[in-house]
Amino acid sequence: MISKLKKISLGNWMIIGMILGFITGLLLNFYLKDPFIKDIILINNVFYLGGNGFIKLMKMLVVPLVFFSIVVGVASISDIKKIGKIGGRTILIYLLTTGIAVTIALLIAGIIKPGEGLNMVAIVKTNITTNITATDTVLSIIPDNPFNALANGDMLPVIIFGVIIGVILAKLREETKLVNDFFTQSNTVMMEMTRIIMKFAPIGIFCLMAKTFASLGFEGLIPLTKYVICVLIGLAIQAFVVYPSLLVILTRLNPIRFFKKFISVMFFAFSSSTSNATIPLNIEKLTELGVSREVSSFTIPLGATINMDGTAIMQGCAVMFASQAYGMDLGTSALLTVIFTAVMASIGTAGVPSVGLITLNMVFNSVGLPVEAIGIIMGIDHLLDMFRTAVNVTGDAICTIIVSFKNKAIDLDIFNGKKEAQDTWD
Repeated sequence: MISKLKKISLGNWMIIGMILGFITGLLLNFYLKDPFIKDIILINNVFYLGGNGFIKLMKMLVVPLVFFSIVVGVASISDIKKIGKIGGRTILIYLLTTGIAVTIALLIAGIIKPGEGLNMVAIVKTNITTNITATDTVLSIIPDNPFNALANGDMLPVIIFGVIIGVILAKLREETKLVNDFFTQSNTVMMEMTRIIMKFAPIGIFCLMAKTFASLGFEGLIPLTKYVICVLIGLAIQAFVVYPSLLVILTRLNPIRFFKKFISVMFFAFSSSTSNATIPLNIEKLTELGVSREVSSFTIPLGATINMDGTAIMQGCAVMFASQAYGMDLGTSALLTVIFTAVMASIGTAGVPSVGLITLNMVFNSVGLPVEAIGIIMGIDHLLDMFRTAVNVTGDAICTIIVSFKNKAIDLDIFNGKKEAQDTWD
């Protein structure tokens, strides 16, 4: 029995925690007026401690994880010098598609309004200020004291400071090898810490879900369902509208031929929930489509590091979900801040399961949203993570084809099925 329990994946344990927490919360909702249930179990002790304790652990990760990830991510782009225009075009297209992705998410969630009716203010007392002007947004990006920004968790200055250090390390790679190794190893430590803390996620999710639905009852189920719908619609638009449109506009190639060949990679990414594990298969399928391995061997690993369109969609929907649940009205400047932060977060989001939830803290902090709302969506994140990983790897492949086409590194006869891949590219 114990051996069978050990075989259950973390993602499945998170789903189990969500279901049990949801059921427990609904049952306790009938006894909410009981002082023992309300004051001892729900608020002051068990569920409050378990849920908020896990939230604090996640908060602890955010600043160092994002800072080291961004420094390492930017510093690793030094290979662009070896490939010339390919690197610049690749990064530009990756950032463009990520920006489009989070914008689509904000628009869809603004229309469907998944957070309406949740009334999180009644559960979590918080003071939220959304009066962010465009001038304040620009000024907040510039770190007047980066160490204060790191200590206070001011994410925009932390991001910019990390990007600047990464660029310098990329430029002075041989002269700063010791410093580069420090950041690389620190990033490895933070990723391992993330894996350890995420093992407690099922318990944290159970407590957060139980506490929330004990207070809200069945009324909380509809907003959560609407959130899932928002994310899935956003992912579908990105995968089957945005990517094919870019492929047609920039290359005039047939997207149907691409999807026929690439569908197996999408299924593998869906089942594995990790972009990194899909890298070899992605490169192989692109070779079968006529893309030069010299290009794909650079752009696909790079995309697994900095191109997280599916994650950006989840983050955009989550921001709108939380803002609506707390009765906030995000202004234009705040929404632009979300787009910028989500795009920058994609640089530091590793291609492993559910790490986007950690960087979601950063996006929430950028507009002053309480991170407690993340606990409500964590339980269903594993399922959504499978879908968004499939979108992530599809974006990597489409961008690679576009870059290959622009650099004359794709055999169009192979792509169009007029000859086999081995006839040209090794």
